[in-house]
Amino acid sequence: MARIAGVNIPTGKRVPIALTYIHGIGPKAAADICTAVGIDLTRRVNELSDAEVLAVREHIDANYTVEGDLRREVSMNIKRMMDIGSYRGLRHRRNLPVRGQRTHTNARTRKGPAKAIAGKKK
Repeated sequence: MARIAGVNIPTGKRVPIALTYIHGIGPKAAADICTAVGIDLTRRVNELSDAEVLAVREHIDANYTVEGDLRREVSMNIKRMMDIGSYRGLRHRRNLPVRGQRTHTNARTRKGPAKAIAGKKK
């Protein structure tokens, strides 16, 4: 089992699909990594040599912010917005949708289950 950026990569999958298991690497970045290192996109992880896995690991470390560092960076950005009191920060603080979605109906994922209002029956 290959371990890249602190994540165990699934061995039976194709390399670009397996790389997407790393937080911060999507399908496009995974394909770019494979072409930069020189790995065929149809090869599976269990077919890779140790040198190829090392090359992928070094390429990711040098060029991408992934896993813990990325999560820390995102949470610091959210905390900064909340501290300066921007509109997006206020939406984060109130646990409401941040990107302009309507909240009169919907937004139940962010707001939680609907709360009953007493005496609303006609």
